[in-house]
Amino acid sequence: MNYIFYFLIVISIIAGAINGKLTDVVNAILSGAELSVKVAFSLIGIMAFWLGMMKIAEKSGLVEIIAKIIKPVTKHLFKEVPEESQAIGDIAMNFSANALGLANAATPIGIKAMKELQKLNKNKKSASNAMCMLLAMNTAGFQLIPATVIAVLIGVGYKNPTEIIAPTLLVTSITFLSAITLAKIFEKFWHPQTEDE
Repeated sequence: MNYIFYFLIVISIIAGAINGKLTDVVNAILSGAELSVKVAFSLIGIMAFWLGMMKIAEKSGLVEIIAKIIKPVTKHLFKEVPEESQAIGDIAMNFSANALGLANAATPIGIKAMKELQKLNKNKKSASNAMCMLLAMNTAGFQLIPATVIAVLIGVGYKNPTEIIAPTLLVTSITFLSAITLAKIFEKFWHPQTEDE
């Protein structure tokens, strides 16, 4: 990826020099750098807020409540995971973080859930069906409120950043259900084996 960006920057500078627009290219680079700093600072606030909220939810027992609410769903989607497993709570938290559009907050929780699922995995060299399902759900990234994207839009001065909520909800719902469906279909063809098999 670094090579691609480097290539694009070099091509832009060369094209700007050839067309006599080198000053515009330099100004665009400087204004882009300034804007990226502004966006980064706007993200710090919202990420700190939501990460704090997630930690409070975990400490207050809200995670357990969420886990109980979505237990019928997780029970069906993650059949090989025992109900009392810590992984169920982590999956619930991961889903909640993704639903709020907090991909950065969801990542460490998702890694924690994967570690718990790996403990239950019979074949440590291959991903279990539950691990594949969690990965599919994460990749699809269902979002009720795309908080990070809204923060970016606010950072760049967009006038109505909340107008993306409805289209985001529609698109992520379709991708989320598609990912779960495909994971369940492939589950029928793939039966994980134990290491001694």
